Amino acid sequence: MIRADHVRRAFAAARAYDANAKVQRDVADALAARIAALDLPRSPRVLEIGCGTGFLTEALAAHSIGGTWLVTDIAPEMVDRCKARALPAHPDRQIRFAALDGEHGTPPSGPFDLICSSLAVQWFADAPAALALLARHLAPGGHLVITTLGADSFAQWRAAHEAQGLCAGTPAFVAADVFASLHPATLRVDAHVERHPNPRTFLRALKAIGAGTPAPDHRPLTPAQLRAVMARFDQSGCEVTYQVVTCHLRAATERA
Repeated sequence: MIRADHVRRAFAAARAYDANAKVQRDVADALAARIAALDLPRSPRVLEIGCGTGFLTEALAAHSIGGTWLVTDIAPEMVDRCKARALPAHPDRQIRFAALDGEHGTPPSGPFDLICSSLAVQWFADAPAALALLARHLAPGGHLVITTLGADSFAQWRAAHEAQGLCAGTPAFVAADVFASLHPATLRVDAHVERHPNPRTFLRALKAIGAGTPAPDHRPLTPAQLRAVMARFDQSGCEVTYQVVTCHLRAATERA
């Protein structure tokens, strides 16, 4: 189980996030397009969990999603960076920003017509339980739409470890079918493949986007072990797959 304070510190220190987060930006753009197609009210009440530097916030604004927004992240530094991106570009928007632990915290307002999150939920200790709790803050007929990383993410990097009889430190993300317990949930699974010039570039990119936090029980590799794993990963082409799970829950509507 990854501790929330470790995640907060990792993302607070991710100063080069934007330059190394192509997949994250693409996923946010696709999620915003999906949200724009929903039957939202004319002026929805929106809660965003794990805003990061503002990819989803920016994409939602580009799709003319209006209303009142509460944009949050566990790392205050990320909230500040998202605010610095969003407010100058959209001064007419009704956006509030707040530091919030999306898994354990309570949103300071609500209910919401839309609760959304792009590639943040994978850092929760119990993502399905957290989503069930967040869904309680939905207005009748409201939508909860999130993307998260599935269990098959970084399979090539793990395979390079296994070929050497080692275990990778990448966290054990939740399998996509686990989210099916959230009834009624609509699931979609997509694979985003990213190629890196070499293994060191991959490792630097992971650290740059704040995703280098290892599983708590991982024993660091020796220099010789790491070199062997990197050589094997290089032989495989330095490709990594992000398995992106989209989960969509809708609250029941009020009876007439």
